[in-house]
Amino acid sequence: MIFRRIRATRRPAAACPYAHQHAPQPPAPPAAAAPPPTGALAGEAVAFVRQFHREQPGTGDPAPRVRQVLAEIERTGSYRHTAEELAFGARLAWRNAARCIGRLYWRSLVVRDLRHVDTPDAMAEECFEHLRTATNGGRIRPVVSVFAPDRPGRPAPRILNQQLVRYAGHPDGAGGWIGDPAGAALAGLARGLGWKSGEDRFDVLPLMIRHRPGEEPRWYELPDDAVLEVPLRHPDHAWFAGLGLRWYAVPAISDMTLEIGGVRYPAAPFNGWYMGTEIGARNLADADRYDMLGEVARRLGLDTGSERSLWRDRALVELNVAVLHSYERAGVTMADHHTESARFLAHVARERRHGRPTPADWSWIVPPVSGGLTPVYHRYYDPVDPDLRPAFLPGDAGAP
Repeated sequence: MIFRRIRATRRPAAACPYAHQHAPQPPAPPAAAAPPPTGALAGEAVAFVRQFHREQPGTGDPAPRVRQVLAEIERTGSYRHTAEELAFGARLAWRNAARCIGRLYWRSLVVRDLRHVDTPDAMAEECFEHLRTATNGGRIRPVVSVFAPDRPGRPAPRILNQQLVRYAGHPDGAGGWIGDPAGAALAGLARGLGWKSGEDRFDVLPLMIRHRPGEEPRWYELPDDAVLEVPLRHPDHAWFAGLGLRWYAVPAISDMTLEIGGVRYPAAPFNGWYMGTEIGARNLADADRYDMLGEVARRLGLDTGSERSLWRDRALVELNVAVLHSYERAGVTMADHHTESARFLAHVARERRHGRPTPADWSWIVPPVSGGLTPVYHRYYDPVDPDLRPAFLPGDAGAP
């Protein structure tokens, strides 16, 4: 399974991780998300309840539940999903993710119902438990942890981290970066609140939670037993280990809003497992991330003075070989882009048998390495519907 995070520019599949902005400014305090108007909420709620009853065997006539939901909305301005509705809605949000190549596994998503947890300390502990559950000794499980929803006049807490595990970025004083520039903004905010970073290339950022709009966020160091990291080695080049590269096992997106039947859950961290290209072709290769292609090319003895030598391409392949080799050697689940492409087409075929379309954004489904060699490259897909729900939405979608 591969989840991905939304961004205007292209990014590869990675446990469906949706790409992140890298500007080194501290993130602005999130606004309180406004629930849909009661009329709109009622329409979305009814559509979802009917879909739940239509797709879930044995749930019977939806009419009684529809009446119950409408009465609750009229009385309180919102409504509460049953545990079964929550689990179904979260899985549908994954099935509907047009930029995700790993949707074949959508039914396997483990849904942790944590709507009763709404204090930063308790949320932090549950986020750590999410990572332990998802890591599973290296056999990565797809997991979503759903915390309290926004209510009329009562916005729920927010997780400020883009992912539960992410590396910090530190200015090096010469216009460059130590570590991951994508983690620079949060690192700066955390340092301003008292976090003491080691200024290493792979400093794990603290978890940061804002309880209410306008409040100062709280930060929490991630326990060692919640973060599994994989040191990167190459099967043929012993020098590769000397680069000191590593990456974490679980890509858990934590700053997206899960919307189900008009109800918004702003803290709903979710993960799948990595596809190798997310690390080898983007995180470690992109010029605005770890930018390792030049160093790898020099170690390989490639001619970097001419683009015609294809040194970038050759270095990129070896970097991806190292990532896949290292995760396999460590016993950590990881997909390769050829296998995952074939599995995605199996998902498309399965959905067609059920009479359902499979919206897909071609530019995100096609991997960033050897795209033309994968079967997902050579076809068209059902058009993307931006209003398709349930869905994982960027940040505080719907906030005023």
